Amino acid sequence: MILFGLTGKSNSGKTTLLVQLIPVLKGRGLSVSTIKHGHHVAELDTPGKDSDRHRVAGAHETIFSTVNGYAITHSRAEDEPEPDLAALVARLTPVDLVLVEGFKREPIPRIEVFRPDTGKAGLYPEDPSILAVASNVPHGPGWPEVAPAHWLDMNDVEAVADFIVQTVFPDRSATFGSSGLQQL
Repeated sequence: MILFGLTGKSNSGKTTLLVQLIPVLKGRGLSVSTIKHGHHVAELDTPGKDSDRHRVAGAHETIFSTVNGYAITHSRAEDEPEPDLAALVARLTPVDLVLVEGFKREPIPRIEVFRPDTGKAGLYPEDPSILAVASNVPHGPGWPEVAPAHWLDMNDVEAVADFIVQTVFPDRSATFGSSGLQQL
């Protein structure tokens, strides 16, 4: 499976862009899965529901299955390390493309989602795995001094999808659609 990441500081629009990309990429004939990494403790299930009650009671893993799908909840023991990206990918059913949100220290090709109006510094000048920056404005005030290799309009989801397809499927990009890139 091919991995491609979206990275950026909090509230930059990573999740918004990712959920817009999924139907566009699927519309181009790709099967797509996602992995999201969070830095905070979060509820893994709906508190009080039966599957959550199983987890709270001490189940190591709980599978909740319904007619339209299933979910697996895995509870880590205090001494169990957090799984790395490779361990999580190994649990997925094979697909063409896995979009990864977070895991910014993993050496996978990625786009940084950057909005200078947040006042947060860009990551791309220090991270060679960031191949392009998707933003709401081109390089200018509020950006790092060095311009990114590629700028993508984060509101042009088709162009962002083009960049991903051309990057990870260079021999098949015509099959999956293409409209060209803006290079700075």
